[in-house]
Amino acid sequence: MPVRMPDWIVTLLLGCIEGITEFLPISSTGHLLLVEHWTGDHRSDLFNVVIQAGAVLAVIPLFWKRVSDMLFRLGDPAVRDYTVKLLGAFFITGVGGVILEKLHFKLSDNPLPVATALLVGGILFVVLERMLSGRPHTDEISWKVAVVVGVAQLVAAVFPGSSRSGTTILACLALGLSRPAATEFSFLVGIPTMLAASGLKIFKALIHPAAGAASENWSAVGLGFVVSAVVSFVVVRWLLGYVRNHTFAAFGWYRIALALVIFALVRG
Repeated sequence: MPVRMPDWIVTLLLGCIEGITEFLPISSTGHLLLVEHWTGDHRSDLFNVVIQAGAVLAVIPLFWKRVSDMLFRLGDPAVRDYTVKLLGAFFITGVGGVILEKLHFKLSDNPLPVATALLVGGILFVVLERMLSGRPHTDEISWKVAVVVGVAQLVAAVFPGSSRSGTTILACLALGLSRPAATEFSFLVGIPTMLAASGLKIFKALIHPAAGAASENWSAVGLGFVVSAVVSFVVVRWLLGYVRNHTFAAFGWYRIALALVIFALVRG
């Protein structure tokens, strides 16, 4: 039975959840779908994508040195190499995203696939962290990493609950990247990916009002955007410090526990 709440409270809740979960490897989309299922308040794709953009924009100041280098120091071979590989990962995701759009792909709001993806990802994090314990790692982004990250973002787009940051970080760790380097590359690739997705959604809503803009509650969109940005900044700042001295195993166990709770609720 859905729990009815005032619209502004649901908006605040969704904004906070997006801000917390967008960059933690626990699936923002999965959490948003579950909350909307629980409250009976189903938001538009436009709302969900725009508040994701708020969370993504919030990380730019935290990576400003890297971002400013990519904007103003492309003459440096190391900076140019990193930038080209990041754009290569984004390009792969972008092409795949266009194909999914042409196929009219829509996310399912069924909690069972979300729980399944959470469970699988959680197990992979726990197992992978145990396998990697004590093994050497690198901070260098290879073309293999860039290609796999681009594909991993598409996997996350197709399977709600898998987590964009979760799938990309898992891929980076499996390819031998250090946790800080994996986290940074995953987050930086997310900036153009999510901004492009949100920009496309807004553009389509504006040029085709019947498809969304005319009926969209823009006050709610704006509130969700601001809340998710503020919360995301705080969470990512904490996470960047956390991964220097901790593994991702705790997030794996959280995913497993949440998945089991969802399975229990659905069966009940």
